[in-house]
Amino acid sequence: MALVFSPPQARADGDPASDVLAFQTLFLPQDASVPASQQAELGALIQSAQRSGYEIRVALIASPTDLGSITGLWRQPQNYAEFLGQELSLVYRGPLLVIMPDGFGLYNTGHTPAAKRPVLAAVAISPGAGGLVTTAMTAIRRLAAASGHTLTVSGATVRPPAGSTDAAAWVVFVIGGALAVSAWAASLRARPMQLHRKSRPSV
Repeated sequence: MALVFSPPQARADGDPASDVLAFQTLFLPQDASVPASQQAELGALIQSAQRSGYEIRVALIASPTDLGSITGLWRQPQNYAEFLGQELSLVYRGPLLVIMPDGFGLYNTGHTPAAKRPVLAAVAISPGAGGLVTTAMTAIRRLAAASGHTLTVSGATVRPPAGSTDAAAWVVFVIGGALAVSAWAASLRARPMQLHRKSRPSV
């Protein structure tokens, strides 16, 4: 699915996940050292959820630094999910899942879906950043199933999610490269004309 990204505005609270999830479906810290293959699997599962009609955005918080300047919400996944959901409310009002090493946070359109808490209570959180990804995949499948959606992931290659990388920077890089190629091509077209003019005898 093609997305058009614009640079996120700087937030006074310094919350990285709120900037990323305003434009993407997954926040995964770059310093989490999660293998690209595992990132791709999680990204493919979220895409499958969207195709099935179950839209969800996910934030994996592996350490206090992943919270930016609001480290006071570390090990408070539900409080952080509510905070994050309110931050995103102008651009996204669907299910939001937060996973920290000590538990889950779930928020959806202005309220905490208490009916889904037993679904998450049955999911054990695996240790480490890679364990959070595995946990997220299990939680997403069970939440989708509880809402009547069965998820299937095709064997197609899926680009790993950008995590906390500013997507706008990549767009600017690609556009800049395209402009450079266009300028180079134009100079090649103009060069034969210049040589032809120089080769004409003076009158």
